[in-house]
Amino acid sequence: MSPLSHDSPIRHYSHCLPFGAQLTGVAPGKPHTRFRFWAPSCSAVQIVFETADGSAAASAPLDMTPSHNGWFEAQAPCAPGALYRYRIDGQQLVPDPASRFQPQGVHGPSQVVDARAFAWRHANWQGRPWEETVLYELHVGALGGYAGVMNRLPALAELGVTAIELMPLNDFPGERGWGYDVVLPYAPHAAYGTPDELKALIDAAHGHGLQVLLDVVYNHFGPDGNWLGQYAKPFFKAGKRTPWGDALDFERPEVRDFYSDNALYWLNEYRFDGLRLDAVHAIDNPDWLRELADHVRARVEPGRHVHLVLENEHNEANLLESHFTAQWNDDAHHTLHVMLTGESEGYYRAFAEHPIAQLARVLGEGFAYQGEPSPVHDGRPRGEPSAHLSPTSFVMFLQNHDQIGNRAFGDRLRTLANDDDALRAATALLLLSPQIPLLFMEEEYGSTQPFQFFTAFEGDLADAVREGRRREFKAFAAFTDATRREQIPDPNDVRTFENSSPPVQSPEQSSNAPLDGDRLDWMHFYKSALAVRARLLMPRLRHARALGATVLADDRHDGGGDGNTPRRAALIARWRLDDGEIYTIALNLGHECVRLERAPEGMVVFETPPRARDLTDNGVLPERACVAWLTGDVPDYALHHDAREVRREEPHA
Repeated sequence: MSPLSHDSPIRHYSHCLPFGAQLTGVAPGKPHTRFRFWAPSCSAVQIVFETADGSAAASAPLDMTPSHNGWFEAQAPCAPGALYRYRIDGQQLVPDPASRFQPQGVHGPSQVVDARAFAWRHANWQGRPWEETVLYELHVGALGGYAGVMNRLPALAELGVTAIELMPLNDFPGERGWGYDVVLPYAPHAAYGTPDELKALIDAAHGHGLQVLLDVVYNHFGPDGNWLGQYAKPFFKAGKRTPWGDALDFERPEVRDFYSDNALYWLNEYRFDGLRLDAVHAIDNPDWLRELADHVRARVEPGRHVHLVLENEHNEANLLESHFTAQWNDDAHHTLHVMLTGESEGYYRAFAEHPIAQLARVLGEGFAYQGEPSPVHDGRPRGEPSAHLSPTSFVMFLQNHDQIGNRAFGDRLRTLANDDDALRAATALLLLSPQIPLLFMEEEYGSTQPFQFFTAFEGDLADAVREGRRREFKAFAAFTDATRREQIPDPNDVRTFENSSPPVQSPEQSSNAPLDGDRLDWMHFYKSALAVRARLLMPRLRHARALGATVLADDRHDGGGDGNTPRRAALIARWRLDDGEIYTIALNLGHECVRLERAPEGMVVFETPPRARDLTDNGVLPERACVAWLTGDVPDYALHHDAREVRREEPHA
């Protein structure tokens, strides 16, 4: 999609919040703001206005009027930019839980924001259909804030990415962090830029034809900077905890509304094109998830493409039937990771026996676990039948923030696999499967730079996080030795963040570190596969259906080859596309050739390694290979080569 023109009508957007600080008048000399605060555990609340240096403003604290069910309300003649906090029961000062901005961080005052001040240039943008999506997950802070990400947009659009997915921006303590320790869900993190600078990034992405999705955390609050337990104890479910803290009580309408409005706020005021809901299995309330999806669908403008994506360990296929667009498919990642690395500890135990058979089920039916007992869930059943779902209901990935950053040293897959040919074959499957592909930042350059877990906690909490993380790995064979565990990077050390941050400029932009041959090869490989996807798959995916997958060879790891990849692990999968044509992918991640009963019908549209089709035409699938065929009329610009030939035959613009 070409960039949008800049002559669309200028628009201003605001989502009217039923709580927090909502401007109700901005006429010169007559600014007015309504404040609404839920504090059922308090008897009295005041608004205290502050100056930028942290001192109290000249005006006296404003008493809020108690209303029904624990609500407090007030009106004040204050303008955009005003700083305020709530004083609860005459003592503790706390930020607004629905603060639109915290210029001094989560421990500072909240700021009144005029959401309609930003002028959107691409107001005609309606998003893109989900089947056109190629996701690119990134960390805004690691790329230099909103301005740094904006600099990357042209290169991402040129690569073939159609959507960027931002790790959480909801305000968390400290300048750096992954964002999952959110404490103020409505305030974009100040260290990355202002609210208007975030909107400028989204507007610019839309101008390049890129969707923007946001990762949101609705399952817990972080351990530092959250005061809800002091003034709103019913927000939490008594006696129940998640792995990250006290569970939230989604049976309460105030809690449900707080997060439903948060979703609409990001989608309508910031014009995000979708949300990825983190770890919804920890919410443990499918009814509220359905309510949230219905709420969103009913209150975004007609005609907009808005996508809701789940991370859900429970593999609840029923949520994907009508309410949610797709789910991150951990099963796909785990099967491929086991075959590429030979790892079998932790959750990889559940995929260690016959990963190629599980991958065949993933390609043919969606989930690998559809109700079978899982060894990492104490033998309990996991998942629901998913074969009836569209392949686009699943987001496939080889790397993401979790699968890299939750490792002790943040190792990239290329470092772990140590087999570029096998990794290319798996990457071709990722980019050309009818499931929706997700890339992690810098993956397209074959990056080996780690992405480590980083925070900016202080004092006892910093010590607890550092030692707790090292304790986590004690059960793994490589870390039984205490000296080895001491080498795990300290999340709070600024060097951990710096080691995880790519150069602010992309390699295409940098004159100091231009693309070398290796990185150029990887980039062209991704670009060529995504060109095939854009031209041959995207237009035919809306109603595509899997026709099943067959295992061609399933030999376990035997120490042969490089010691990681299996001797033979091959399959063939087929899909019927919208126009009735048959699309076929054959994959072999082993280090021996595999017999094909007969070569699939149609034209080869992509192959790795080069000239793999010379063997497949004769009934042989080469080692470390991925080949894709399409029946019917294939345009003459279809590509059927890998990166090592792309530079001699660039795709047409």
